[in-house]
Amino acid sequence: MRISHCHDWNINLKQAREIQLELRKRIRFETVPMPVTAVAGLDCAYSRRFGMMFAVVVVMAYDTLQIVEVTSATVPVSFPYVPGYLTFREAPALLAALDRLQSEPDVFIFDGQGIMHPLRMGIASHIGVLIDRPSVGCAKKRLYGNIVMPDNDAGARAMVHQDGEVIGAVLRTKSNVKPVYVSPGHRCTVSDAVNIVRHCVTAYRLPEPTRQAHIAVGKLRQQYDQTDQ
Repeated sequence: MRISHCHDWNINLKQAREIQLELRKRIRFETVPMPVTAVAGLDCAYSRRFGMMFAVVVVMAYDTLQIVEVTSATVPVSFPYVPGYLTFREAPALLAALDRLQSEPDVFIFDGQGIMHPLRMGIASHIGVLIDRPSVGCAKKRLYGNIVMPDNDAGARAMVHQDGEVIGAVLRTKSNVKPVYVSPGHRCTVSDAVNIVRHCVTAYRLPEPTRQAHIAVGKLRQQYDQTDQ
């Protein structure tokens, strides 16, 4: 698939912040065009042993949630682990996996934050801007924002606010389980982000595209770690 713009990744923390501040000016909030026919889930895993980042993209048919394509990439890691700057660590591998896609997903769901981020530039926003496609952040933990927990029933949600702005939602995907934290990344609204994640949930807490990406990338890392490099 076409990546509209890409900056240098071999940078320091000050430069990374400047990039986030510049790219957030390009975030757009708009209704996701319907019908959605294909959705992609993205996830990464890190090998501490070899200093490598693994990325997997799983594309599914939106109506049936059947897998139609899987791509992966393995890239050396050069950026340190710093909360709030995870994109600079994971994006080179994710972009390499995206570059191998033959299909054209309508929406991309990331295992991470969208605008529910101190600079409104979580990984779903950052990469969403770079590929200029509708993107959604669906994280397992809260990074930012004032939250109120929703009811325990599946489908319950509570809006996340910061500085008078709605920046996402806490969504209970299954009854009596921990919620997920959903926010738009780029070319998406909070309402669309929640509805898309909700649609992609089956028998598990996480939406199926990112759940399948998580399983696949875990296997990829395990296979790599077990090899004699």
